[in-house]
Amino acid sequence: MILIIKTALVTGAASGLGYELTLLLAKDAYKLILVDVDAENLEKTKIDVEHDFNVEVITLTKDLSLPNVAKELIDDINNTPIDVLINNAGFGLFGSFAKTDWERESAMLHVHIITTTHLTKLVLDGMIKRGSGQILNMSSLAAFQPGPLMSIYYASKSFMLSFSEAIANELKGTGVTVTALCPGPTKTSFQETVSENICDNKIKFNMACAKEVALYGYKAMLKGKTYAIPGGFNKFLAALPRFIPRNTATYIVRKIQIKNRAD
Repeated sequence: MILIIKTALVTGAASGLGYELTLLLAKDAYKLILVDVDAENLEKTKIDVEHDFNVEVITLTKDLSLPNVAKELIDDINNTPIDVLINNAGFGLFGSFAKTDWERESAMLHVHIITTTHLTKLVLDGMIKRGSGQILNMSSLAAFQPGPLMSIYYASKSFMLSFSEAIANELKGTGVTVTALCPGPTKTSFQETVSENICDNKIKFNMACAKEVALYGYKAMLKGKTYAIPGGFNKFLAALPRFIPRNTATYIVRKIQIKNRAD
């Protein structure tokens, strides 16, 4: 009997949800290709995983906001067949669009949209030819309504949800599935990158644990669900814009953002 070892590629693997998803993949004996811009924590993740699990771990320090980095990444791994792709890397930015830093926003758009979409395209052909594969794209509860004071972040997550749902439909019958994970507020290092002055949510209600969110998303991916929203209250919030005017939903989000992150 030949033991077939499957390979998983995880972006943003050095911390938060990416780290927790990496541990779940390691537990299931995947060969791991871990990508992050944080070289120090990426190496720590590699050490942790190799210590606790008998799996091969390859690490690549990459800035996913750079042009053509997805192709560079695939070239670096010599076009290794990818059985599971987890597009987790991302960050947020708080502030009025007229005043926020364009370079930071451009980087966000590249990470959340350009690189994620390109990386998905690059691994998809091989998955289809093999008749199997799973893709987990990190969207957000933010995907379901506009987000004043975090406009680019909300819009990019909306793209990721719509994109994931569309190609999941295109791939029906191929053996390849695409899942968009849409968590609400989750206790990770994400908040540290949202605002220079605010490093944590002021509103603690409905704050989820990264380990639980990762497990929920991982199980949804394995089941081939098109999208996954952890938590009953988050499911309610995702559905709410369908029952109230969009300008009302937008107003509510703005008030929450001000309460949550403004000085």
